[in-house]
Amino acid sequence: MKVQPIDDRLLIKPLEEEEKKTPGGLIIPDTAKEKPQVGEVIAVGDSEEVKDLFKAGDKVIYAKYSGNEISIEGEDYLIVQKGDILAKIVE
Repeated sequence: MKVQPIDDRLLIKPLEEEEKKTPGGLIIPDTAKEKPQVGEVIAVGDSEEVKDLFKAGDKVIYAKYSGNEISIEGEDYLIVQKGDILAKIVE
């Protein structure tokens, strides 16, 4: 299945953090972890402004509780508006 965002929205795949441990060596379970705020752009909407700023493969930082969560073929994604993108990661 292919999903194409419309207008000023982006389809983002949240990047999961590596397994975290406390200084004592205890592993923090997934349920206690915070939601990721970094993701990879999978697709961009048809707005010229969004197309000029982002492309598939870009890594972005987005607002903590932004977007709508969707699941496509067992993978989790977010559909986020351009205004919820805080920064683009430039390497």
